[in-house]
Amino acid sequence: MDSKESGNMGTYQALEEIVARLLGPGGCPWDREQTHQSLKRNLLEECYEVMEAIDSGNPGKLAEELGDILVQVAFHIQLAREEGSFGPQEVFTSINEKLIRRHPHVFGDAEARTAQEVKANWEAIKRQERGEDSSRLGAIPKALPALAHAQLIQDRASLAGFDWDSVEGVREKLREELQELEDAQTQEEREWELGDVLFTLVNQGRWMDIQAEESLRRANQRFYHRFICMEGLSQERGVDFPSLSMDEKEALWREAKKRVG
Repeated sequence: MDSKESGNMGTYQALEEIVARLLGPGGCPWDREQTHQSLKRNLLEECYEVMEAIDSGNPGKLAEELGDILVQVAFHIQLAREEGSFGPQEVFTSINEKLIRRHPHVFGDAEARTAQEVKANWEAIKRQERGEDSSRLGAIPKALPALAHAQLIQDRASLAGFDWDSVEGVREKLREELQELEDAQTQEEREWELGDVLFTLVNQGRWMDIQAEESLRRANQRFYHRFICMEGLSQERGVDFPSLSMDEKEALWREAKKRVG
C-alpha cells in the first residue's frame, strides 16, 4: 500500500486506500458483504462512542473515536464509488458549498450579531433550499431519539414564533399536564398524558438552555454507577442487596452518591 510504504498514515488518503483494499477483490470477506443499509447501526454506535469519549475528557480516546467515525464515512464513500453514484469529491464539494452558503454573515454581506440570529438565518436558508412551501419540521430526521426529536421540533417551531412568552408559561403547562396524567383513567390515556408531560419537560429544558437528551443520558450514567456501587458495597459487607429494606437501600444510595458522585 502506497501510503503505508511511505509512512504517511496521518492522512485521509491513507484511510481511503485501506478501505478500498478491504472492500476490493481479495479484501475482507465481512467488509465486502456490507452495504449502506447494513452499516447504519455501526455509524450510530460510533456516534454514541464519540459522545462517551467527549464526556470522559480523554483527548486520546476522542481522537480514536473520531477516527472510527471517519472509517464509517470512508466506507460509505467507497461503496458509493463502486456503485458509480458518487465519490469523495461530491461529498466534500457538497459540504464546503453548504457551509459557505449557510454562513453569509462570514462569507457574504449578511449580518448576524448573536448566536440566535445565526440560528434563525441558518434555518431560513435551509427552508429556501428545500422550497418555501415545505414545512419547517419536514427535514427533521424521524430516527432521532425521542427527546432530541422533541427538542428539535420545538426549536423549529419557536423560530417561526410559536412559543411561550416566558418560561412561566411552560411551567404552568407542565403543572397542567401532570394533573392530566394524574386524572387519566385508562392505560391508553396514561400513556398519552405521560407523552405530553415528557414533551413539556423538554420545553422546560429548552428554555433553560439544556439539551434534554444529554441531560437524561447523564442522569442514566449517574444512576448506573451509583447502583453498581451499591451492589459492590453490599457484596463487600456480605449482605444480600435485594433482601435489604428500602431504608437500608436508601442509606446505601446516599453512600454511593458520596463515593461516585
